Amino acid sequence: EQENKEFQAVVSDQRATQSILNKALMKLKDFYEKGIGKAVLLQSGKQEPPVKFNAYKANGASNSVIGLIEQILEDSAKLETEAMDSESSAQAEYEGFVKDSNELAKGLAQAITAKSDASASAKSETAQAAEDLDSTKGELESLSAYEADLHQQCDWSLKNFDIRQKARAQEMEAIAKAKAFLSGMK
Repeated sequence: EQENKEFQAVVSDQRATQSILNKALMKLKDFYEKGIGKAVLLQSGKQEPPVKFNAYKANGASNSVIGLIEQILEDSAKLETEAMDSESSAQAEYEGFVKDSNELAKGLAQAITAKSDASASAKSETAQAAEDLDSTKGELESLSAYEADLHQQCDWSLKNFDIRQKARAQEMEAIAKAKAFLSGMK
């Protein structure tokens, strides 16, 4: 914006300069080229100057006032053109910058959306994993209780195995005696 203000000031100044110089140039051309100046400068009476001067000749190396004004006008027009060219290139650069910035902002917005979606998905997966963990812990506690019950039953069976084996052996002997007794009765 600052560059644009400077550009506007330069163009405005150069156009004002050109307008003023064109008016001055027109007045000078009217004065000198139409002969108005000669009539004004000519003296009506013939008076002899106190010192005789050579005839006036324009200096070939110097520019006339009209030539200087024309040169200043050309320089001013050139400066205005350069300012316009500079402004158009600056405007093009600015538009490119805005376009690049908008594309970058769009890309960042898409990245934010993608990361937000990924974060939401990760939170959902985390919640599901926590639910699965709780369920698994419950199953493990149930299996642990079942294992403790089976272990207790196995310990009782192992502890009383010899006693139970003797009791079964005695039962088998008693059955064999009863069988022999009953077989002998026939």
